[in-house]
Amino acid sequence: MSPALMKMWISLGSMGFMFISVFSIYLSRYVIKNRIVKTILAIIAYALMVVAGIIIFFVVFSGPTPE
Repeated sequence: MSPALMKMWISLGSMGFMFISVFSIYLSRYVIKNRIVKTILAIIAYALMVVAGIIIFFVVFSGPTPE
């Protein structure tokens, strides 16, 4: 697999993390009533958002791939 294709799949995975975190934040704020479950889900969602942001940062600033 070429480096450009690998970067594409990594960035798509991080966009998936962002989608999951947005959906989880919605669930924790408006759907789930149990306070403990809400807190755990929100912590996981924010952690996924931070990880996705770091991955996108590295993918974007690593520069173009040769080819």
